[in-house]
Amino acid sequence: MSTSGYGASALSKDLPGERERLGSIQSSVDEFSTAVIRGLGLAPDWRCLELGAGAGSIARWLARHCPEGHVEAVDNDVRYLDAGDAANLTVTEADVTAEGFEPGRFDLVHARFLFCHLPERDELLARAVRWLRPGGWLVITDPYQLPADTSPFPVVERIMAAYKRNFERHGADLTWARGLPALLGSNGLGSIGFTGKPACMGNLEQDRWRPLIAKVASALVADGGIDRSDLEEFERLLAEPGFVDIPQFTLAAWGRAPGAP
Repeated sequence: MSTSGYGASALSKDLPGERERLGSIQSSVDEFSTAVIRGLGLAPDWRCLELGAGAGSIARWLARHCPEGHVEAVDNDVRYLDAGDAANLTVTEADVTAEGFEPGRFDLVHARFLFCHLPERDELLARAVRWLRPGGWLVITDPYQLPADTSPFPVVERIMAAYKRNFERHGADLTWARGLPALLGSNGLGSIGFTGKPACMGNLEQDRWRPLIAKVASALVADGGIDRSDLEEFERLLAEPGFVDIPQFTLAAWGRAPGAP
């Protein structure tokens, strides 16, 4: 998806609803992401790499807050990636898993909802560490899906179990984020930190899951485990004030390269 981008693009970039899916992610998680980055001491002259930039909201935010630096936004599908009028923002369509960045280049490497979708996630993390300047920060944000059978709603239990199976079939791991702090440390980073944000399903206008489930609905039915009546029940529940669930946490973890001044 792209990071909002690469992994989901790999799964469904040619299906309708991608813009809505990316918009839902941005509206629900951007404030969380920017708070994490601000907390690292973001400076006006930082050089930043946004991996799997999706629709570009974080890349544009970084460009505004690093006017003396530069932001490179990379995704394998840039059709929704709008650079706006930022002269210090470069958009590149490329395979984010490629080796194409020189070592020691960036003050910040940021990726959101990307790594968990890539089979080579651990290897990419190790490469991303090498792209950091001394004292640079790597920030990775990914979902951690709670066990489907803990949902208080049987239809959500069925849908989320099918959702997890569908992503696993494409090489994704929706529980990989739990090990992120340890993985950052084992790759030589220090000042490890992490924080989380519950993902809201239902609760009327606060819901962010309708476009996410709609995007993969046909695949979930085709894979088995749910049928169209489950999706119809889910839609009915979304209209009910009492329908609120927490299917995932969004986990952000960060670490700093050695050599900070």
